[in-house]
Amino acid sequence: MGLSTEETERGLTTLVGRMTDGFSRLVSQHLALARVELMEDARTMGSDAARIAAFVPFVLVGYVFMCAALSVFLATWLGWAGSLAAVGALNLVGGGLGIARSAMRLKSHRLMDDTTEELERSVAVLAQAPAPVARPQATALPPEARHGR
Repeated sequence: MGLSTEETERGLTTLVGRMTDGFSRLVSQHLALARVELMEDARTMGSDAARIAAFVPFVLVGYVFMCAALSVFLATWLGWAGSLAAVGALNLVGGGLGIARSAMRLKSHRLMDDTTEELERSVAVLAQAPAPVARPQATALPPEARHGR
């Protein structure tokens, strides 16, 4: 009525094969998800960068005219050198704050969020899988029992 050793080994081999297939499918699906998500993130970031680049010339021309007008206005009180220095300092402070804010926002953006979450879920599931049952090992006999004493 019991299973022979050969049948048990065939069943075990089948189970190990299924587990290997499942694990390789899981890894390939994670890689596919990562690839799709990375391409989506790159497309979104490229689109945003293109929009910014399209409007930069307009902003620069307007900015130059505003700085010139402010310098002319301040020149009556500060002189040309003082007004140019004041406008330059204002630009340095504003530009530095803008760069700092943009850098903070860029650091806070996480790439491949979905892939990371799915990978963490898979690791958690695999970590909770029950450990295989170990076969009892033969214990060593005392020297007296080996020699028939």
